[in-house]
Amino acid sequence: MLEYLHIRNLALIENMELDFSPGMNVLTGETGAGKSFILKALGFLLGDKLNAEMVRPGAERAQVEALFTLEDQELVLRRELLAESGRSRFYVNDVLRSQESLRELRARLVTHTSQHGQQQLLQPAFQSRLMESVFPQPELLAERDALLGQLQQVSARRKALLEKQTDLADRRDLLEMQQQEIDKVSPEEGEEEHLEELRAKVRSQEHLRKNYEDALALLHGNDGPGLLDTLGQFERLIHNMSQEDEALTSEAEAVAALRQQLMHLGNHLRRPPLPDEEMDMDHVEERLFALAQLKRKLRRSLPEILALRGEIEENLSFLDACTLDLSRLAKEEAALAEKLSAVVNHIRPVRRKSASDFAHTLEGQLRDLGFSEQVRVIPDFIPYELWSGITDDRVRILWAPNPGQPPQPLDRIASGGELSRFLLALTSVRHDAESAIYIFDEVDAGVGGLTLNKLAEKLNALAEQHQMLLITHWPQLAARARKHFQISKVVREEATFTLCAPLDGPARHAELARMAGGGPQGEALARSLEH
Repeated sequence: MLEYLHIRNLALIENMELDFSPGMNVLTGETGAGKSFILKALGFLLGDKLNAEMVRPGAERAQVEALFTLEDQELVLRRELLAESGRSRFYVNDVLRSQESLRELRARLVTHTSQHGQQQLLQPAFQSRLMESVFPQPELLAERDALLGQLQQVSARRKALLEKQTDLADRRDLLEMQQQEIDKVSPEEGEEEHLEELRAKVRSQEHLRKNYEDALALLHGNDGPGLLDTLGQFERLIHNMSQEDEALTSEAEAVAALRQQLMHLGNHLRRPPLPDEEMDMDHVEERLFALAQLKRKLRRSLPEILALRGEIEENLSFLDACTLDLSRLAKEEAALAEKLSAVVNHIRPVRRKSASDFAHTLEGQLRDLGFSEQVRVIPDFIPYELWSGITDDRVRILWAPNPGQPPQPLDRIASGGELSRFLLALTSVRHDAESAIYIFDEVDAGVGGLTLNKLAEKLNALAEQHQMLLITHWPQLAARARKHFQISKVVREEATFTLCAPLDGPARHAELARMAGGGPQGEALARSLEH
C-alpha cells in the first residue's frame, strides 16, 4: 500500500505532498494540469528514466519520496535526479541501493493499467506470457525453461567444439610443421639468455687474459727493452746521483722500491686467472645460431615459441580427443531434448485447458462491464518449434465483442474504450501482488452512458480488494473515491506551478459539479452522485 508521496522540484512541481488512503484515491483536474505527471514521478521513483531537464529551473536536484507498507513493514523509497549530471541516486530506508534492486520491488508495489498497458496487451508476446501466468502448474513451466536453457548451453558448447575442430583440422599440417621445427631445435625456457650470459662471460675472460699479456709485455718488452729494464737504468742513475747529493737518497730508495713492486706485479701477471669452467664455445655459438634461425622461421620471440609449442600440443591433443567430447555432448543434448519433449507434451493440453478457463472467466468480467452477453474470448494456439523436433504453442487472444463478428486479434477490432474495459477485466481476474497499488490512468477513455456506470461498479469492487490510484475526467467515478485530490496549474510571478489539494465537503462538491459540466445540470448531477 502507498501511504505517502512527496515530490520536490520536478518540472512544474515545487513541493507536493499526498497522503493516500486504502481503497480508491482519485486525481482530477483540467486537461494539462499535470495529473499524469504525478504518475510519471511515481514511475521515476520506481525505476523509469527522466532527463536532467525535468529538474525545476534553479534547483540543484529533484526528489521523489514515498512510504509504502509491504507485508506489515514500512518501506521508504527515495530517488534524486541531479540537474548538473542527469544522474540519479536511489535509497531504500536511507540506504543507497542500486537501481537493479527495484526490479523485484516494483512488481510488488505497483500495477499499472494505463495506455502503456493497452499497448502491451496488443503484443502477441505479452498475450502469450499472460496465458502462461495463469498456468496451474508453474513448476512445469520452470522445468521447461530450465531444460531449454541447459539444451542451449550444451548446443552452444557442441557448436563451439565443432567450429574449433574444423578450424584446427584445416590448420593441422601447419601446426605439425611448426611442431617439427620446434622439436628439431628443442628450445628450453631461459636458454637463450643463459647462452648469451655464457658468451659474454667468455668474452670478458678473453679480454682480461689479453690485458694480462699486454701488461706483461710492457713490463719486460717484446723486441726491445721493457719498463723494468728502463726503470733499472733509471734506478742506477738516481742511486749514483744520491752518492753525490744526499738530498736524492730517499728518492733513490723510492725508485728501488717501485722496481721491486713492478717485478712482483710481473710475477702475478704471468699467472692470469683461469676460467671457472671449460666452455665449448662452438656449441654455445651453434645453439645461439639455431635459436636465431628458429625465431626467423616462426617470426616469434623465444618465449612466444615456447608458448606456441604448448598451444600446438594442446590443439593436437584436442583434435585427437574432441571426437569423444562431441559424441558425449550429442548424447547429453539428445537426453535433454527427450526430457524437454516430454515436459512440453505435458504442458500443451494443460495450457489449452487453463487458457480456455481463463478466457471463460474473462468473458464474465467483460459482460459485467457492458459487453454483449455473446462476447467471446478465444485463445488461439499457434504451434512453433521450441527446439529441433519439439513443438510448443504460443497463445494469441482472439475476441468477438459483438454478436455475429468472427473472432479477430485485439489490435484489429478493439477501440480505445474497449481496450480500457478489457484491461480492467483482465486486472480483475489476474492474481497480482496483494499489496500492490493499482494505477488507472484514464481507463475510462472512450466510455460513457450505462457502460460508464458498470465500469464504476467494477472499479469500486476492485478497490474493495486493492488500493487504487485513478485519474479520471468522469464525476461518476470520482464520486466513489475514498480520497479525492484536485490537481491544478497556477502562475505566480511569471512562474508556473502544479498544485495538489485534497478535497472534502464543499470543495469536493464543487469539483464534481465542474466535472459534470457546471451550471444547474452539473450541480444536480453532483448532488445525485453524493447521495
